[in-house]
Parts: sequence; C-alpha cells; structure tokens
Amino acid sequence: IAVTGSAGTGKTTLVNALGAHLGLPVVPEGMREYLERTGVDLHDFAPHELRGLVEDLWRERLTRESAPAWVSDRCSVDFGAFWLLYRFHHQRGADTDGFMAAFRERAAVYDRIIVLPFGAIALQRDGIRSANHWIQLHFHVVLEGLLARWELGDRIRQLPPELVDPVERLRWVEAQLPAG
Repeated sequence: IAVTGSAGTGKTTLVNALGAHLGLPVVPEGMREYLERTGVDLHDFAPHELRGLVEDLWRERLTRESAPAWVSDRCSVDFGAFWLLYRFHHQRGADTDGFMAAFRERAAVYDRIIVLPFGAIALQRDGIRSANHWIQLHFHVVLEGLLARWELGDRIRQLPPELVDPVERLRWVEAQLPAG
C-alpha cells in the first residue's frame, strides 16, 4: 500500500496510522528522513547532486519495499514526478528512459495507491519541505498526470478532499483495501 500526494497533504500521518492499524512495517519518505538526519538544505544542492540523492533514495526504497507487505510514504510514481519536476531529464548522463521505466514498472507492485488531495490541509512551514503553494501544486499535477498516463487502473484511489480528520481518513482507506 502506498500513500502519495504533494507535501503537506497528510501522507506521513496517514501512513503511520495505517501501518500501526494493520500491523505492517512503514516505509518512510526517504527525502524527509535524509534531510532531518543530515540537517542539509535541499536548496543548497547542485542539480547533479540532487539527482544523485534521488537515485540513492530510489535504490534505498527498493530495498525497504522488499518485505512481503508494507505501507509506504510515497511510491515509485513520486520518483517519476520528482525526476520531471527537477528536470533531471535535461542533465547530461541522466538515464531518464531507464529510470522512468523502472518507476512505472515498480508501480505495478502496489495493491493500492492512495492519492491524497492537494490543498485539503493547510501547508505548514516545517523547515524541510517547501511551503510554496505553487511548487507543491506543480508537483501534485505532475504526479496525477503520471498516475493517469501510466494507466494503473483500479489500484488508484483518490481520497475525497472533505476527509481531513485522521480517523476518518484511516477508515476510508481501510474500506479501499483489497479483501484478504
């Protein structure tokens, strides 16, 4: 199960609650974890350094998602959206075809991809993510475009924007999960 959406939509809160509720391990959002651990500012990275970090986080995600079952904060499609948003496809030596194919192929392993709505929760300044509403909207639109283009079918569920209470969100997601 993967939960996706732009920053500030409540992914981490929902993933942690869902993991605890289902008794499943949580695959954390790698970028947040890295920035909190190192204290670096994402905006200080040169473009090729940022691409290298995203590539490293991708490899780490594949390892973390190798367990039989888990709940993931973000999914492979997020990596495709980051790739496009940060314009890695313009960088010399970027294997865009290879990475985008891997991101798309990986999306098939998720039983459900829960897409949280943009703007349902007010974006908070936390010193980690960008609090720029337009940057987050840009990411979200790219993400939704890839989800639609890659035709992931009935695996995708769009959480209704009126659901902002964490308990209501958890109940709604639980009702969306495949039986068994």
